Order: sequence, then C-alpha cells, then structure tokens
Amino acid sequence: MMTTSPASNMDVKRRNRVNTFRRILENDRISQMELSKRLDLSWPTILQNVKELTELGLVREDGMYASTGGRKAKAYAPVRDARLAVGVDLTRDHVSVVLTDLSGKLLRQARGALRFSMEDIYFKYLGGLLQRFVDASGAEDRLLGVGIALPGIVDEERKILRDSRVLELRNVPLDRITQQIPWHCRVLNDANAAGLAEAYGGEGDIVYLSLGDTVGGAILRNGGVYMGNHLRAGEFGHTTLVPGGRRCRCGKEGCLDAYCSAKVLSDHAGGSLSAFFEELRSGDSEKRELWREYLENLAVAVNNLHVSFDCDVMAGGCVGAYLEEFGELLRALLAEKNPFEQDASYLKYSRCPQEAAAVGAALTQVEAFLEGL
Repeated sequence: MMTTSPASNMDVKRRNRVNTFRRILENDRISQMELSKRLDLSWPTILQNVKELTELGLVREDGMYASTGGRKAKAYAPVRDARLAVGVDLTRDHVSVVLTDLSGKLLRQARGALRFSMEDIYFKYLGGLLQRFVDASGAEDRLLGVGIALPGIVDEERKILRDSRVLELRNVPLDRITQQIPWHCRVLNDANAAGLAEAYGGEGDIVYLSLGDTVGGAILRNGGVYMGNHLRAGEFGHTTLVPGGRRCRCGKEGCLDAYCSAKVLSDHAGGSLSAFFEELRSGDSEKRELWREYLENLAVAVNNLHVSFDCDVMAGGCVGAYLEEFGELLRALLAEKNPFEQDASYLKYSRCPQEAAAVGAALTQVEAFLEGL
C-alpha cells in the first residue's frame, strides 16, 4: 500500500495555501465557498488557509455577502500592500525606480538621468537614491527586497553579469552591482523582467518583443521565462532581418535591432521618441514614411515570431506604448503575411507601458515571497 510522506503532505498544504492567496489577490473580495469552488479544494482546507493568511496579515474580513436564503457568507479581501517590493531598471543613461504591491500594482515611481559607471561613487549614489525612495514611500518595514533589471546576460547560478554590450561589461559579480543596497536583491535581464511584468497574472504562453533603444525579448512559458541553453533565449534583436543590411551595434549586418530599435525613429526627431510621434500625429510626411518603413520591418519580425512559436506576440517597450494609437497598419501587414489565416489578433499591445522592466524586477521579489508562503 502506497503511503504519502510527511514532506509531500507539507508540500501539498503549502501549494494549496499559495494558490488560495493567489486567487484572493485576483479579487477585491471573495467568499470561502467561492474559493472552494474555483480551486476545487474542500471547505475545511480553504477555512484553514484563510485563517493562516489572515493571521499573517495578508487577508482581512470585508463584511458579509447578502443572504441567498441561508446564512450570510463572510467576504474576504486581500491586503495587497501588506508587503511591498522595489524594482530598478538600470540603463546606460538612466535609472528608474518603482514600488509595487503584492499584485504588481505600480504605487510609486521615479526616473532620472544617471550615466552608468563601475566607479564606487555610482553604486554609492544608487544605494542612497534607493534609501531615499524607500524612506519617502514609508515602505521599510514591509519591503521584501529589490529587483534589478539591466541590459545583459545574467547568470543567476554563478552570480555574475556574464555580458552586457550596452554597459560594456563582461563577467562582473552581481554583488559588485548591489554592494550599496541594504536589502535582498535579485538581478535579471531587462527584457525578461519586462516580459514578466507584461505576462503577470495572464494565462497561456506568450512571446514578448521589447522595442526600446535596443531590441530584445522574452519567451514566457507557464508563468516563467525560458532562458535557453546559454541564457540567451529571446535575443530577437540579433536575428537577421536583412542579410548584408545595416550594421548592428553587435558588429554584424542586418540585425533586427538596426531596423526596429526606438533610435531608428528618435534619431530623426532630435533624439526624442515622443517628439517623433508628435510630428507623426501632426501629419509630417517624412515621419509618415519613416513610420511605414519601420512597421514593414517590424511586421516581418512579428510574423516570424508568431510562425515560430505559435502563440501570442506582445509588442512592448517605449515604441510598443505607441502602437495602440499608431499600429493599425501593422495589423494589416500582419494579417497579409499570416500563412494560416488572414488574422492578426495574436498581436497584443503592451499592458504595462510604464516602467515594465522595473515592475518585472520588483515582481521577482513578490513571486519569491508568494512561493514561500
């Protein structure tokens, strides 16, 4: 006769508790009976989970539901700000900092120019900036930690930034970057972080294409990021779009990055992407032609991703934030290229246009907390 070990029993109980809290987080208020139905767990199990979560300060009673003929059911609500997380997006020229709650909601943000440097003064300033941000947020006693997104290949197992062409770094210990930050830190690639933010709470697999000053991406499967054998999965910016074409920053010719980075547009508007779209909005003929060429190139890339992965493709990054307004032609081009049916509904626009990489970095701390309940 097969028996269940105490360890596996504990694992099942922990998983049920985690799933119960995740489902509560998805709702403003919910009853124990509804939780039991949605999770297919017994009422006593839900009762115990809710009791434990309430004792942890993560759930609170929120009145009663109207009677349906029997005893009124208690309503329970998540205390989403019971724990908080900070996310940081480090770029070559800027730093963005955000504060999120347990649902990933953006509560506070700050962004400023700061040229990246490996000098101690840079890391000291970064640590002081985060301390001031946390103090101003009143988040110290609820802070889970800090997530840091940066452009490069992050080897979490070896705790090194393996390579970053943008920051001109190779094989840098992660604790060199986090040395002045007095909270637990997690470091990850910026495109992977943005993909996590965009896909958070969703269902199904998705390919995320980040259209920023560089082009990158992430492959999201079962709520996690597929990293690849060498931690380079999602480097869509270095797929070849035009053989023998424009020279890319990587030194190769014809990469997608050379045709679909935000700089392709902003360089024609004094370095300002918002200025480019303002001129496009006003009907500037040069900008219309540039935008059409950009979308024709982007359509090739997006179609290739859709055909390769057979799932939704989400366009994000700073250019992705403008596609809701200016992306009608892109959908038409994608429907035309689709080899299976004349449809482009698989293309999704950014759900998290503001500081997606920083939010995703913060969510790594949230996820670690939730999985540890």
